[in-house]
Amino acid sequence: MSENKMNGQIQIADEVVGVIAVTAALEVEGVVSGSHHGKGITEFFGKKGHTKCVKVVKDENDAVVDMEIIVKFGTKVQKVAEEVQERVKSTVETMTGLNVAVVNVSITGVVKEVKAEEE
Repeated sequence: MSENKMNGQIQIADEVVGVIAVTAALEVEGVVSGSHHGKGITEFFGKKGHTKCVKVVKDENDAVVDMEIIVKFGTKVQKVAEEVQERVKSTVETMTGLNVAVVNVSITGVVKEVKAEEE
């Protein structure tokens, strides 16, 4: 986004839009924020790579967001993906002023939650 104002330009980096999108996606019930099975979403959401699972392509005031998510086993995958699309679109538009044309969601994994072992 590049916006001309009397005082200059405002530009929002793609990575910032990506962080906003990831944060919004993690607020949806059924999206996994961490995995107990070694590799997983922690690769995507680790400190160094907050935006590894999201790609943002924008021109002027339009953006296309491509996301990869992992969902909890037993959730309705299509419902979770649709909620992620709505939440990401709404949040990015509200916070940045960009028009989000499309949010593409790819389900890259399903993780079964590990319950604490009984002693």
